[in-house]
Amino acid sequence: MHQRSRRSHTPLVTINCAGIPDTLLESAVFGHVKGSFTGAYRDRLGLLEMAHQGTIFLDEIGEMSLRMQALLLRFLENGEIQRVGADRVQSRVDVRVIAATNRNLLDRIASKDFREDLYYRLNVIHITIPPLRARREDIPVFIEYFLRTYAERHGVRPPEVAPDALAHLIAYDWPGNVREVKNVAERLIVRSRTGLITMIDLPSEIQQWGRSLPTVAAVTGTSIADELYDRLVNDRESFWSVIYPAFMSRDLTRADLRAVLRRGLQQTGGNYKVLVQLFNMPQTDYKRFLNFLRKHECHVPFQRFRTARPADEAHASAEDM
Repeated sequence: MHQRSRRSHTPLVTINCAGIPDTLLESAVFGHVKGSFTGAYRDRLGLLEMAHQGTIFLDEIGEMSLRMQALLLRFLENGEIQRVGADRVQSRVDVRVIAATNRNLLDRIASKDFREDLYYRLNVIHITIPPLRARREDIPVFIEYFLRTYAERHGVRPPEVAPDALAHLIAYDWPGNVREVKNVAERLIVRSRTGLITMIDLPSEIQQWGRSLPTVAAVTGTSIADELYDRLVNDRESFWSVIYPAFMSRDLTRADLRAVLRRGLQQTGGNYKVLVQLFNMPQTDYKRFLNFLRKHECHVPFQRFRTARPADEAHASAEDM
């Protein structure tokens, strides 16, 4: 955001609020004057002054103490800097503040651990970054990037990832998000002895993760497509976590996938955009979803599902594919 903004030529200053003791955080952010505490041998600028006309990124702001929250709120209201130990305001600065946290701040407000007025002062533009398990289509991109990065760092050729191994990596929930992907990628590079990463190379927790495809179909007489469709529609699981990894590992055939799509299109009257919602994907995945189907020759024509509906209803909801 900083690099693509009008402030890109100005400083970007970052600080982890959880990584600095509260007694030192005020000095780090606002600066201090000589003699204000033991070890303060000279005046020192704070990070806010260093970021003048630029951007400051406050990571883990949910860990900030109530006292620091009050000081930050005062700064956000007037832009004035009063260093630790000073008896007057030293300067006014123009800084864009970006804050991040993995905490639920509304819960922190309810427990009186976070100031409500600071929350609403910061919450001008709220960007929620979903966990990696909610955007599984990004997992192969991260894996490829980090494998290439660590291969260069260790002076080896980037390895290929076998389809079944990739499917397990996609199906895994990655509780540690991108940090965990980085660690796994480096581990795979360090341990790799060939140019191909297979199932046996994956950490045990990834090998054992997730549910296999339904096995009750053979007993109940229902099809795999019926079982998967039920997981999508009734259990509210995502297409990317149920269908995609199974298809990429070849546990699901094109015919099975087309059968799931036909059931969905029958439900949505041939509307692929509504199908994206039915299969629990964000609307922004519409083009990615269609590209995936066409790439693997699984796209099902929608026209006959439209004609099966009353003419006026079909016309009202018709959208060009």
